[in-house]
Amino acid sequence: MPNFSGLWTSRQQLQAVGVGIWPAVPGAPTSVTATGGDQSATITFTAPSNLGYPAVITSYTATSSPGGITGTSSSTSITVSGLTNGTAYTFTVTATNATGTGPASAASNSVTPQIVTGQVAYTTAGTYSWVAPTGVTAVSVVCVGGGAGGATGSSASGTGGGLGWNNNISVTPGTGYTVVVGAGGATSNSGGQSYFINAGLVAGNGGPFGSSTGGTYVGGGGGNGGGTATYGNTGCGGGAGGYAGNGGNGGGYNNSGYPPTAGSGGGGGGGYTTTDYLYTGGGGGVGLLGEGASGAAGTNSSPGTQGGGGGSGGSNGTSANPAGSGGLYGGGGAGAHYGGGSATGGRGAVRIIWPGTTRAFPSTNTGDL
Repeated sequence: MPNFSGLWTSRQQLQAVGVGIWPAVPGAPTSVTATGGDQSATITFTAPSNLGYPAVITSYTATSSPGGITGTSSSTSITVSGLTNGTAYTFTVTATNATGTGPASAASNSVTPQIVTGQVAYTTAGTYSWVAPTGVTAVSVVCVGGGAGGATGSSASGTGGGLGWNNNISVTPGTGYTVVVGAGGATSNSGGQSYFINAGLVAGNGGPFGSSTGGTYVGGGGGNGGGTATYGNTGCGGGAGGYAGNGGNGGGYNNSGYPPTAGSGGGGGGGYTTTDYLYTGGGGGVGLLGEGASGAAGTNSSPGTQGGGGGSGGSNGTSANPAGSGGLYGGGGAGAHYGGGSATGGRGAVRIIWPGTTRAFPSTNTGDL
């Protein structure tokens, strides 16, 4: 049998007559269904049972009504972009082979494209799979690393986790994406890393234990976590990183030469000594709803006070537990130089908001909607 493809010669036409075939366009696709998105629609359908001749479909075309806006694909799913939100559309689909384009299908159901708005927050340490909802093609994400924990019977304390954000990240509806949330560090442990898709795209790195600098970040913006005072008798936690700057440093207890500092995220914790105890404060955490007020520093007063922050501040030390824990999210836990006790760092978090085209960190429409 001759190879019947493209424009036929007279000889091929005669051969085709001899074997009882003739070039033919495909039939119409069936079961056409439309799903609306933001200024777009996704059209799915069933391939025609009659493929025509040559019997290979090379492309499909979906056409909107009104507007005649088209999209093409070689598969049985087509995305039509450039639609007007708030306008109702139906769609027809045609199939094309080497001979030509066949008849249009019956019209799809009617859909009205609109902005798809939503959010999800992961605030418990672990690994997750987030599936992009229908109509969502771009997201904005903030990641906060876990704060480090303090140490028992030591001057070392926890540092704050870094905060990183990135906007307008492309996603495909129905596809799963990895989300990792870092844990707050336990006694003498660093905090865990939090990220979305991969650690090179957007991440908040966990605060390192007993360091003069806190956790770093990856993304379009953010802030590093606060560290501990570079002084032998530290004990106070560093604050979480902020949306536009670093977290505050934890202070040296009862020592004016190493006071806690304020931070663009969480403020650093302060501390105070008595005859029997050292009271230390955990670093402040940071919130997930976008940039807010900067965290105030703790004070070296009795008992040691926590740092402030966009989220909760860390806890105060008490006589029962002289070291305060890090605030949520990402605050560094305090340690106790003497008197026993230590505290964990605040855990990390990941928040995803959409549409990423119109909601952007640090502060554009990032609140709860």
